[in-house]
Amino acid sequence: MPHSEPDPFHLDGYEAESPAVEEQFWQHIAVDQADLTVLAQHHTDDDKHSFYVLHDGAATWGVPGEPQIIALHLQRDPAARAFRFQHAVLPLPAMAQSWLIARGCPKEAIGLPDGMGTRPADETTRALQERLMTDGDHFALLHSYTDDTTDRPETVVLLRALDERAPLPFRILLEEADLDAGTHTLREGAFATYEAATEWCEDHLTGETPALPAAAPPLRRRPVPLTPARPAVAVPPRGRGR
Repeated sequence: MPHSEPDPFHLDGYEAESPAVEEQFWQHIAVDQADLTVLAQHHTDDDKHSFYVLHDGAATWGVPGEPQIIALHLQRDPAARAFRFQHAVLPLPAMAQSWLIARGCPKEAIGLPDGMGTRPADETTRALQERLMTDGDHFALLHSYTDDTTDRPETVVLLRALDERAPLPFRILLEEADLDAGTHTLREGAFATYEAATEWCEDHLTGETPALPAAAPPLRRRPVPLTPARPAVAVPPRGRGR
């Protein structure tokens, strides 16, 4: 359900620092503000930074499979009463949290509160989400597909490890929600090649249920903020409509 705050981004009295920022903020955030739900937020004590995990309800009616989560970092200049922003459109809340943490948001401050969305169904899901929040910046987002047309929505995500030493560099994340139970599961699989990973995605999205091959945690390396290697492209299922 969209939020009802009159000024959810705490920008009353502020203006964009340039016409370009104003246009971009309108295009990427403000135009669909009525359809945005704040899942989590954190504001610094000096009011210079705000971090948001948002759900974009308008994405449901857009291109099938498009990501529905927005990570938003607002930066304010209280003296000049001006703001600028960064954002990323991502398929999973944990990936949005990782993106914000990489930009200075404390991890403990950007958790989703109880009752906001479905809850992890098991410890495997909880542990993987925690790892994504801290290790998500070790991967580039290649593709994703979100299907919310049933009472068991799911999201499939294809990632590539940034560490060239990774023996299985391509990862698939599969989140499946049970709206009746109010829970979701998250599982991970690892693949040696892009072709093998996309073949699994296509098989899964056409109704087959191949098992995800086991994945070991990635090698530690210097963090690089999780950013799509190119704009995240939905991988459409073969022979299945929205």
